[in-house]
Amino acid sequence: MPVSGEFIVVARIVRPQGRHGEVLAEILTDFPDKFSERSQLWLSQEDDERRHPYRLLGHWIHKGRVVLKFAGVDSISDAKLLTGSLVQIPFEKRAELSTGAVYVSDLVGSVLVDVLGGRRSEIGEVEDVRQGGGAAPLLVVRSHNREYEIPFAEEYLVGFDAAMKVLEMKLPSGLLEVNAPLSDQEKDEK
Repeated sequence: MPVSGEFIVVARIVRPQGRHGEVLAEILTDFPDKFSERSQLWLSQEDDERRHPYRLLGHWIHKGRVVLKFAGVDSISDAKLLTGSLVQIPFEKRAELSTGAVYVSDLVGSVLVDVLGGRRSEIGEVEDVRQGGGAAPLLVVRSHNREYEIPFAEEYLVGFDAAMKVLEMKLPSGLLEVNAPLSDQEKDEK
């Protein structure tokens, strides 16, 4: 779920849907069922920090997307004006997570610290989280001019302080070397 200031982006409006002002939106949250608990959403454009509140009258899931009906948006031409808008909620209204779960948006920008064997070694900053080929998502960590992909696996996780933006993990020996980018010599040999 992308973060924008003090708001979280939960969807992006794609186009009008129907003749009465409904809009079709791409779902950008893992909690689409939470639309039923919302009576108000905020809309903004990608390049504009100004948000406008809209009262949500109804919604339904349609082919992996969500159709939203807002008060005061009653025609196709009204709905067209909302195309491309980011649908947002206040940061503090995001869904409660189960124990041990974290938001990707909280992880991004955090400092990864390896605490294996009692030592504290700062690895770098989490730039992104990608779904890899395995069960665990991959943390994309940048350290100086190197990029590492580190599995965000429960067995490596020691603790995460979202407020301090510090992620502590016990990384297996050799993991960083396996994930290290190729040196110039290694690139030449390929």
